[in-house]
Amino acid sequence: MRRDPTRPPASVLAGADVALVGLFSAKDNESGPKLDLLAAAVEAHGGRVASRHVQRRGVSHGGAAKMTEPFSRRTLLSAGRAREIAQACRAAEVDVVVFVNPLTHHQRAALSDMFGCFVISGEDLSAPGR
Repeated sequence: MRRDPTRPPASVLAGADVALVGLFSAKDNESGPKLDLLAAAVEAHGGRVASRHVQRRGVSHGGAAKMTEPFSRRTLLSAGRAREIAQACRAAEVDVVVFVNPLTHHQRAALSDMFGCFVISGEDLSAPGR
């Protein structure tokens, strides 16, 4: 089910199958708890978490110097990881992808086209009922 991109972010979650995505520094030991908090927020808005995807930055040789930077200004993720998540989202018929990380308008648009669904950031979610 393709969601209307003009709807407010929280409202797109009601009844939606959702993939969670996060780009984390290799030094960040809190990726699991951060995804758990995001999953709780998604579920509070009526979404069902269908999958979780993590990209680590700084794991490969030479990556440590750039641990806090995105892989791509366009997609935040590496090209390979973005393609992998896109395939998983299409196969699972995911309605919405929610990133742990903040996203620019341009990143949301590029990722929505690539993933074939609505893409938002966790920071777009307010407390239910707001």
